[in-house]
Formats: sequence, structure tokens, C-alpha cells
Amino acid sequence: MKLNIVMVEPEIPQNTGNIARTCAITGAKLHLVHPLGFKIDDKTLKRAGLDYWDKLDIEEHESLEVFLKKYTPEKNNMFFATTKGVTKYTDIDYSKMDEVFVLYGKETKGLPEWLLEKYLNQKTIRIPMLPTLRSLNLSNSVAIITYEILRQVGFNGLQEKSSYFVKKNKI
Repeated sequence: MKLNIVMVEPEIPQNTGNIARTCAITGAKLHLVHPLGFKIDDKTLKRAGLDYWDKLDIEEHESLEVFLKKYTPEKNNMFFATTKGVTKYTDIDYSKMDEVFVLYGKETKGLPEWLLEKYLNQKTIRIPMLPTLRSLNLSNSVAIITYEILRQVGFNGLQEKSSYFVKKNKI
């Protein structure tokens, strides 16, 4: 399965760097939808992603509208992660899908209201949390949902067992 993580107008370079690292280490493709709240060559962004940038599959889009014309919600398995979501992220069966897109909004506002209103009942997902608190950190949310999708498809080519003890016993 091909997993696509779509960041719509991210504002904080450290979050995007952490998300880029998660994408690189899991084989997910990262989509960055402009405008961004930082320069893509920002050293803080690079520092958070460390030495994984050359292993990252990344695609940039000049706007959300341009992205949605190329990858339409009606033709793709596309989900919108939001605290306003109707369905728990764990209630979706991703295992039967060849490709999945998960969109995340900017840190201060989330995804645009018009998008949520249009797809609220069929494509929004949420992470359960206490009702008195606003939300999780964006990079944490991406990691939680990413690993649930990967768990459902059997971690699809990822190394599941540590090689630590094998190496240690050979010494």
C-alpha cells in the first residue's frame, strides 16, 4: 500500500521536520501544500529531519485547490484528520486500499472549514482525546495515524524485529 501524508499549509518547521522523518522512515510520501510558514531550506526544518532528507519522497503543491484537482477526494482513498472528525481513525479499514491520502491542516487553524463541511460525514477522521483540551501536537497526530494504517497492512516491508540481540550474541 502507498501511504501519502499531506500537510496543508504547515506553519512550524520543527513539526514538518519531524513529520518528514516519520515519512522517510516508514516509506510514506510527503506532500507539502503551499503557502508554507517557513522556507523549505530552513535549517530548523532540516535539523528535525536530520539526515533523512535524501530518503524522502516529497511533492510540493502550490495550493490546496491545485492538490485537490490532481488527487480528487472522490477518486482516491482520502481522509481529513481533524478534531472535528466524525469517525475514529481506528474505525477505518485501510487494509483493503492500494493507496491512502491523509490530510492534516495547519497548526493554528486545522483544515479549511469548507473542506470539512463538504466531507464531514464520509471522510473525516479523529484521534479520541479529552473534550476539555484542544488537540495533540501535529507531528504526534501524524505518527499515531500513520502507524495505525501501517499496522493494519502488516507493517508492509518495515523491519519489525530488532537486530540488536542478533548482533550482540555474535560478538
